Amino acid sequence: MKTKSLLLTAALALAAIAPAATAQTNRTDKVETKEQRDARMAWWREAKFGMFIHWGVYSVPAGFYHDKPVPGIGEWIMNRGKIPMAEYQAFAKQFNPVKFDADAWVKTASDAGMKYIVITSKHHDGFAMFETQASPWNIVQATPYGKDPLKDLAAACRKYGIKLGFYYSQAQDWNNGGAAAGGKWDPAQKHDMDDYIDKIAVPQVKEILSNYGEFPAVLWWDTPHDMNYARAKKLYDAVQQLRPDIIMNNRLGGGFKGDTETPEQKIPAKGFPGRDWETCMTLNNTWGFKRDDNNWKSTATLIHNLCDIASKGGNYLLNVGPTSEGLIPAPSIERLAEVGAWMKVNGEAIYGTTATPFGSELGAAVKAKDGYGHDTTVSSGNDWRCTTKPGKIYPMIFNWPTTGKFELPGLQSKVTKAYLLADHKDLTFTQTDAGVTLDLPAEAPDKIASVICVEIADDTAKVAPQK
Repeated sequence: MKTKSLLLTAALALAAIAPAATAQTNRTDKVETKEQRDARMAWWREAKFGMFIHWGVYSVPAGFYHDKPVPGIGEWIMNRGKIPMAEYQAFAKQFNPVKFDADAWVKTASDAGMKYIVITSKHHDGFAMFETQASPWNIVQATPYGKDPLKDLAAACRKYGIKLGFYYSQAQDWNNGGAAAGGKWDPAQKHDMDDYIDKIAVPQVKEILSNYGEFPAVLWWDTPHDMNYARAKKLYDAVQQLRPDIIMNNRLGGGFKGDTETPEQKIPAKGFPGRDWETCMTLNNTWGFKRDDNNWKSTATLIHNLCDIASKGGNYLLNVGPTSEGLIPAPSIERLAEVGAWMKVNGEAIYGTTATPFGSELGAAVKAKDGYGHDTTVSSGNDWRCTTKPGKIYPMIFNWPTTGKFELPGLQSKVTKAYLLADHKDLTFTQTDAGVTLDLPAEAPDKIASVICVEIADDTAKVAPQK
């Protein structure tokens, strides 16, 4: 993923709770009507929860070079350790993921309640995790494994009804002649950027868009280092020629806006009004596997993050970093299973929802640090979040009230019914001009987040502004 410096420069200030309401007219993005865009984005907006997978040769050194730990995130070890090309490429001879089981990976995502997967087809080290004619630096030709795992993933995704997307590092490529953040450190890396774009990046993008049937559903660019308009347009044009309905993020560079904002390792305080958006986040501290990173987020944190993101109209793309053997680390699997158990009961409050009709529960925007130690803003409110669908409101309560009462301030729409998703037993309530007060049982049905469904007479909730 990003270095600290790139995170600051690549992040866009455009904002998002609701999807874009007007046609795109950016000089570098295609023009489409609201109806066309809504149809193209429909499955993604419904999905809300996806799995990111960072997997490649960097899982062999797993954070260590000459038996010493290399600071930073795992997939950046070549750059951070200034490893010469020849030494780094030798790691491919040890990359033999014989324990890789595409069915098990996709089932793990499906059981967690995830609806799509985005995997690194090529990260910044330039190693292609697919069969390619553009460079021998790929899993089929350079490793003892000798197979294309993306084909198996595509088949498993079809089986489980999961959408499959590909991450592709279009600009940085430390082995094939692309850009390198911080400058190149090996004379063997000296290469013309435009030559790289023409002979590696464009052909490979055409391959990943052509060789996996209906997939990829998403093309996830990253770190647009040295990407001017001309370079980016070559890639953009290739995508539009082959897959005009694909969803792309905002990291291509060259002035291309893309379809989605991508805050990384943080949840914006108020979302991104006017834009579709997706928070990508690690389960521990790193994206690619590092054998000494055991700082795992708790299941409660993951569920609260999911609720928080959905309440602001976004998607949650949660990362796993498999080992060089092809195994997703056990702590990741355990936590995803626990999130999945919560989703089986409460997923109705996540899938296909839109942002909170209230907003007061988010609290004020306060200063915080993101996953890279950068200043950011987050919501100060932490007691509850809320999503909505036509005719329904879903309060998600983190801290169960000891009073036995829960208030929806300013709700003007007539409430016709209220119940907990955990048992679907009716709750009594009182409605006044000030809002609605729900009577709750003494014990929370879920220790992490309990969800109420409040049915209303209006398709869109009417809420009086709060002072």
